[in-house]
Amino acid sequence: MVRLGATARLLVIGQAPGTRVHASGTPWDDASGKRLREWMGVDAALFYDTRHIAIMPMGFCYPGTGAAGDLPPRPECAPLWHERVLARLPEVRLTLLVGAFAQRRYLPGARRQSVAEIVQGFAAHGPRFFPLPHPSWRSTGWVQRNPWFTAEVLPALRARLASLLPVRGE
Repeated sequence: MVRLGATARLLVIGQAPGTRVHASGTPWDDASGKRLREWMGVDAALFYDTRHIAIMPMGFCYPGTGAAGDLPPRPECAPLWHERVLARLPEVRLTLLVGAFAQRRYLPGARRQSVAEIVQGFAAHGPRFFPLPHPSWRSTGWVQRNPWFTAEVLPALRARLASLLPVRGE
């Protein structure tokens, strides 16, 4: 579920494909992807345009289902593939770290913080990284409990993306 382009200036690193994405073969082709694009303020055409946006998960395959839903990304994928993929993305200026798995891999100290603490402190991780919660249906309550996300984080995210992407989506 990787989409790459050597000219991409934005990289989105998420978890691993879920069942719908696994079936479609298109990353973020589900309700979570729709919400992520809404947060970003881009349409699907721009989101899937590899000239501008690259997409790479923490786990490259569907990890299966457990008692509480999809299992975590397989632990061997990121160490095996990420550096190889990143070497082919020389123009990336910003990486969205979507969810705790990506944040724990790329942000020092993330294992000692909650996703809310990491996301609220987004400015400390710039200009290279921008942490976001995972946009699953479970984040609806999280967003409601953390109004600063909509008031502060999303405008900052959209402003940063406007400086990187040539065309704004819907």
